[in-house]
Amino acid sequence: MFKNFKSVSKCVYGVGCFKDLGKILEDKRKENNQFMVFLVDDYFLGKPLIEQLPLEEGDMIEYIYAGGEEPKTSQIDELRDRILATKGLPAGLIGIGGGSLMDIAKATALMLTNEGSSVQYQGLNLIKKEGVYHVGIPTISGTGAEVSMTAVLTGPTKKLGLKCDWTVFDQIILDPSLIASVPRNDWFYTGMDTYIHCIESMTGHLKNTFSEAYGYKSLDLCREVYLNDGCGQTAINDEKLMVASYFGGLSLTYSEVGVCHALSYGMSYVFGTRHCFANCIIFNQLEDYYPEGVKEFKEMVRKNDIFIPQNISKDWTNAQIEKMIDICWALTHMWKHALGEDWEQKLTRQQIKDLYLRM
Repeated sequence: MFKNFKSVSKCVYGVGCFKDLGKILEDKRKENNQFMVFLVDDYFLGKPLIEQLPLEEGDMIEYIYAGGEEPKTSQIDELRDRILATKGLPAGLIGIGGGSLMDIAKATALMLTNEGSSVQYQGLNLIKKEGVYHVGIPTISGTGAEVSMTAVLTGPTKKLGLKCDWTVFDQIILDPSLIASVPRNDWFYTGMDTYIHCIESMTGHLKNTFSEAYGYKSLDLCREVYLNDGCGQTAINDEKLMVASYFGGLSLTYSEVGVCHALSYGMSYVFGTRHCFANCIIFNQLEDYYPEGVKEFKEMVRKNDIFIPQNISKDWTNAQIEKMIDICWALTHMWKHALGEDWEQKLTRQQIKDLYLRM
C-alpha cells in the first residue's frame, strides 16, 4: 500500500526567525475563543526566550517539565481539561521545546476537540475531529517530532502514538539559534535519534528512493556535525543538525524505524527512560543488525567524548524484561520493516531477551 502522508503546511527557517512568531499568529487569533496557549519547556523559565514570546492579553502559558519520563496520556488529558475549564477552546497552541514538547503540543491540540481520554486514540487514524491550529518550535534537534505525523504517548498498557493527518503541525519555526544552549550530552543523544532514524529507515524492507534521498542527506549532515573536522557544538553545526532532524523525520515517515526503536519503546515504557537516551544505549549493542551504522556510532561517541551506560541490565528483574518484550513485540510495523513480513518466523522472545541482556 502506498503511503499518503500530510506534511507540515508551513515552515520558516533561519537564524533569528523566531522573532516572526507574533506576525505568524496574528491572523489565527480570531478563531474560537481568541487566545493562544504557549506550552514551553520549563528549562526556559527566567531565560531571555520568555521575554521574546508574543503574549497578548488573555493568552495562557504553561511551563512543562520535560526532563523526566516520556509524555503520558494522563498528562495530556489533565492539560486538555485544565485549558478548557479555564478559558475554553483556544485559537491555537504553540509548543516550544524538545521532542517531548513537540509531542505534547500535537497531542493536546488534538485532544482539545476530541472527547474522552487520549488512551482511546493511541493508534493510526483513530482521532475523530481535527484539532486546533498548532505550531511547533524545536529548541533541540534530532527527534524529527517537528515534522512527523505522530505524537508518541505512554499509556496505561502501551507506548504508542496518536497518528493521523491532523497530528502534523500547521506551522513550524526552525531557528538554529534556539538550540545553542543545549547541554552537550543531550545535544548528542538527541542528534543520534535522527542518525538512528536514517540507518533504520534505509536498511529495512520498506525503504525507497524517497526515504533514501532524505536519509542520505541527513546522514551526511550528522557526519559533518559529529565526525568531521570542525565537529561539535558550533553555530554552523546547529544549522546542520536542525536540517538533519527535519530530513530524518521525513525519511522515516516514508519508510519506517526498526529494531532499535522497537526495543527503545519497551525500555521507555518500563523504566521511563528518555527516548533518545534509550536509543543510544540500545543501538550501541546492535552490531548484528546494523554493523556499519553501529561502528560509525561508536566512533561518534568516542570523538565527542560522550558517556553511554553499559551493563545496566544486571539490575533488571525478569518481570521487567518480560514486560519490555511484550511492549516491543506488539510493534509489528517496526519488525516487518526490519525483518520482513515473516518476522515472527525469524525472531523469538528469547532473542529479544538476549538483546536486552546486552544492555
